[in-house]
This record gives sequence, structure tokens and C-alpha cells, in this order.
Amino acid sequence: MNSEFTIAVHSLVYLAYLPDHMASSEMLAENVCTHPARIRKIMSSLRRSGFVKTKEGIRGGYMLNCCPEDTTLAQIYHAVSYGTLKPSWCTGNPEQPCLVSANIQTVMDGIFHDAEMYLEAYLGNITIESVLKKIKKCP
Repeated sequence: MNSEFTIAVHSLVYLAYLPDHMASSEMLAENVCTHPARIRKIMSSLRRSGFVKTKEGIRGGYMLNCCPEDTTLAQIYHAVSYGTLKPSWCTGNPEQPCLVSANIQTVMDGIFHDAEMYLEAYLGNITIESVLKKIKKCP
């Protein structure tokens, strides 16, 4: 999994914390501790998926465009990180006479697919609002 999911959740929770306020990419980047260009890339995916709306120009930025109580982390994961649980490097060689080398990639693909399904099911039970509530309980 890549860090885009965590950055997306952080950004959406921050916007939920400041309802009806516009946040610039610089403001979000400072809060998330990353570069504004990275924020803009991730927020672009979130905008395409309808989680945020944007306003360009002076005093522009991002605003929450979804209901925090109804928006699940599974929806966010699907928008920005789906398919990233599986490593990009594959092991094995289907052309090899070795049983393990010839079949490991197929078996591991199935394992990662199942793990992603379990992860999405788990994340489907967590909303932006529930994350914000947990944050508010922290000392």
C-alpha cells in the first residue's frame, strides 16, 4: 500500500474538522507534513471521485463535498489506492520447470486479491466522522 491513502484520509478528516472552510494545498500540506504538489495530486483524485470540491484563484482551495458520516475509508481507498496492496515486483517464472517458480505468482496474486477484499470490508466500517471522533478523544 502506498502513502496516498493515509494522506487522503488525513486531508478529508482535516476538511471535516473545518466544515464550510476552504483549505489551500499549502495549508493541507503543512498539516499533513508533505509537499503541496503531492497534496494537489491526491486531491485531484478525490475531486474526480466527488469527495471534495475546488475553487481556483485567490482564497481558493479545497472544501469537503461529501458527508463525513457516510464516507467510508473503503471508498477513499478505492479512489486513491485500490490495487496497491500487491507489490509491483513479481516473483517466479511461469516458464520454469520448477513447480514453485511456475506457480507462485498466480497463488500470490490470489492471496493479495483476497487480502484486499478483507481490507476493503474492514475499511467499509470506518467513516471519516468516526476517525474525527477518535482524534477528538486524543489528549
